Amino acid sequence: MSINRRQFLSLCVKGGVSAAALTSLQLQALTGSANAVELGDYKALVCIFLYGGNDSLNMLVPLEGEQRNLYEQSRQNLAVASPIALNSTTVFAGGVGLHPSLLPIKSVFDSSNLAFVGGLGTLLAPTTIDDYKNKTVVLPKHLFSHNDQQASWMYGREKQSLNSGWGARLLERLDQQDQFAANISLDGTNLWQTGSQTKAFALNKSGISKINAFGGYQPRTDHVTNIMNRIMGNTQHPLSSAYANSFKSAINNTQAMNNALETAPELITSFSDTSLSEQLAAVAKTISVQSKLSTQRQVFFVSMGGFDTHDDQLDTHPALLSTLAQGLSEFDSAMKELDVADKVTAFTMSDFGRTLTSNGDGTDHGWAGNQIVMGGAVKGGDIYGELLTQHLDGLQDTGGGRLIPQVANEQYFATLAQWFGVPRSELVDIFPNLNNFDQTTLDFFV
Repeated sequence: MSINRRQFLSLCVKGGVSAAALTSLQLQALTGSANAVELGDYKALVCIFLYGGNDSLNMLVPLEGEQRNLYEQSRQNLAVASPIALNSTTVFAGGVGLHPSLLPIKSVFDSSNLAFVGGLGTLLAPTTIDDYKNKTVVLPKHLFSHNDQQASWMYGREKQSLNSGWGARLLERLDQQDQFAANISLDGTNLWQTGSQTKAFALNKSGISKINAFGGYQPRTDHVTNIMNRIMGNTQHPLSSAYANSFKSAINNTQAMNNALETAPELITSFSDTSLSEQLAAVAKTISVQSKLSTQRQVFFVSMGGFDTHDDQLDTHPALLSTLAQGLSEFDSAMKELDVADKVTAFTMSDFGRTLTSNGDGTDHGWAGNQIVMGGAVKGGDIYGELLTQHLDGLQDTGGGRLIPQVANEQYFATLAQWFGVPRSELVDIFPNLNNFDQTTLDFFV
């Protein structure tokens, strides 16, 4: 019989054993066995973080009727003039148009490998405009702040004294934290992949991190080797021992990754030379050799910047969306070529949405927005959550066109976590505000 962490701790108390009386290692070992999950097949999550706050409401816009009139009045000079009609499974009043710069992902949407999740944002509980004005529900702290909202999206909850990212927590919950290749970043250190028992392995966009000191000029190689041997041989002091172990582990992991990547197959899929496409190409290459890395679960982190479009949005934002769409389309093609499309899910996150109102040259920090989820296991060709009416001074506008989310980002995260293998009974432990919502997960997986 398997039991979850909460049930295990309850049994400890009933049996007269306090959790505080257990050492951290004992608690980790015991709760790990209590939470043992049979993973089965390989799966990977690829987080694409759009730094700066993507104006994601302008990715999906109404085509006609009252909804279109409200949209044009609200968005003013930033209204999308020639959206591409989307034939979504769900029918929406006014129709749904795709930003023309996102054309490369329309075919992915039409093939049911990509979906949008609408009306998303940081929420602690369902919130109406009256709740917001009268402060009758607890609101997320530091709304509209870049650093704080980025942290909330990556932590999967409000900031605490001890923080860990929800990507790391998934690996720890599934007992994958000890495998370095389970947690890979193409953008250095980030909060999403940082946990109490795991941290990301940094990979270059080239896909290979060479240790230059061990190649080339032999006297240099000998000198570095001698220094390392002295460092790793001095293990009498606890700090020296810990540093030596960490140093040795980093070298061994890098060499193991290099050895695996050198066997990667050549893909027919061609990736563009943008930073995002290069990162996604490295992810695809790593996924192609995952069987040699002995891991059943992987989380990857890639990113794009430049979405803080206070200025020059008419030129900047279409270019950003074009880069995003091209990278996603290429990655989808690569996953199909590797025959792992149904095992890999890519998804977007961003600081927040942006204001409906134009400041004359761009938009300011907002709240609700839309996100993209893509993969062979996704029930694509549709829009989940809620497609918000873009109505300035409407029922969801807190002022200046900052729309209140109708779906909590934790519901979005929980859906991804459940597909990844976390039992439904464990989701609230990872995303504590789910208890405040009637619906724990959304329905965008097959």
